[in-house]
Amino acid sequence: MGLPLLSLIVFTPVAGAAVLMFLRSDDAVRRTALAVTILDLALCVAMLASFDTTTHEMQFTERRLWVPALGITYALGIDGISALFVFLTALLGSICVLASWVAIDRKVKAFMVSLLSMQALMLGMFCALDLFLFYVFWEAMLIPMYLIIGVWGGEGRVYAAFKFFLYTLAGSLLFLIGVIVLYFNGGETFDILALTAQDLPFPVQSWLFFAFLIAFAVKVPMVPVHTWLPDAHVQAPTAGSIILAGVLLKMGAYGFLRFSLPMLPEASVYYSTLMLSLSALAIVYGGLLALAQDDLKKLVAYSSISHMGFVTMGIFALNLRGLQGGILQMFNHGVTTGALFLFVGLIYERTHTRSIAEYGGLMKAAPVYTAFLALFTLSSMALPGTNSFIGELLVLSGGFAANLAVGAAAVLGALLGAAYLLGMYRKVALGPASVGVRFKIRDVNARELAATLPLAVFVLWVGLYPKPFLNIMDASVEHLLVQVHAKGSGQ
Repeated sequence: MGLPLLSLIVFTPVAGAAVLMFLRSDDAVRRTALAVTILDLALCVAMLASFDTTTHEMQFTERRLWVPALGITYALGIDGISALFVFLTALLGSICVLASWVAIDRKVKAFMVSLLSMQALMLGMFCALDLFLFYVFWEAMLIPMYLIIGVWGGEGRVYAAFKFFLYTLAGSLLFLIGVIVLYFNGGETFDILALTAQDLPFPVQSWLFFAFLIAFAVKVPMVPVHTWLPDAHVQAPTAGSIILAGVLLKMGAYGFLRFSLPMLPEASVYYSTLMLSLSALAIVYGGLLALAQDDLKKLVAYSSISHMGFVTMGIFALNLRGLQGGILQMFNHGVTTGALFLFVGLIYERTHTRSIAEYGGLMKAAPVYTAFLALFTLSSMALPGTNSFIGELLVLSGGFAANLAVGAAAVLGALLGAAYLLGMYRKVALGPASVGVRFKIRDVNARELAATLPLAVFVLWVGLYPKPFLNIMDASVEHLLVQVHAKGSGQ
């Protein structure tokens, strides 16, 4: 295209945040932030339209020397694995602005600047081809997310923000140590593609695998380093929860795909049973925790732990169906759980309660709201015809092929998902009239509908015609599996 497209995608939100600093009206800030996120989304659509699905090679690459003495470069590029998440990040960015239009009524400029900065850093992380650059984006994301939770969150926001910061910082420090070890053992380069081509000794791979595991497990999050997530979700504003569920949780799984599998193939194969077991534990344990919740936001938060267990199970099944399903489920989870957090936020704005026991009668009071809630609930429980069904089916197929017991545990987790999601919907929408009558709840308005419809479209599009999404990733997934099995079994 003759343009540094990825740089435009990454830095358009930064330019937008700079413009916001000079605006005085909150309304002008909101409108400008929305325009910037829509422009960024349009650039991502252009990127996907020009994406070559027949190759696993990095596309739209950009390289500039940054710190020549250390071999650090400003290097960007995407393949079939990262392309979907670049698009998802931009899509959820515009939805977050719409979701915050009324909910954020103080320090609006600072909030939108934090939101746009967060979006730029997440996009940069998915595009980075230099390990040092990746780490800069990875670590810098802590700052705006900490502010979003700590300044605009609920009553316990300070505690939740500190807990989030400390957990993720601890993981990031281990990641930094791993990066340094990888640099000196991989030919003193930060080039991700060059590091992928290295054959590291198994003891080094093993040490790096566990260093990266802890760092990525915190982000996913995997049991037992998951306890920061419910607090962060409950206290975060709606936009913060959408970012956490939609993009931030994907960063850990993306780390496994970009680093652990291709750079540490022998260790990945050797420890795959451990990873499958941890994934099965997360699926069942997260489902049981969600089943016990009365707080609507906590229920969705704990369901994320279970659903991300399906993602890591698919990744470490180390077969084509599992890996395809894991990546697709990362995208699906961002859409579906992001939508659920959006709808939790919408009803909280109207009632100022998240207690499921206090809801009831919403189908009569807000029929459009409950119709969309039904769609996203059915998607979360992987009903055929919805996006999550395709991803979960592929993951279960790959999981059973890899380990029968792990596959059986995943089926149990899916049954738990149906139990807590249908129970939640029955009480909220179909139960005896309670909140819906007492608060005289209005239905969704045009702005809220604009935030909802794109997510509903992807729920049905992926569910009914997943081929375009699978085509994007196929070449890259097949190449990754060849790398893992060729090196992992050849030692």
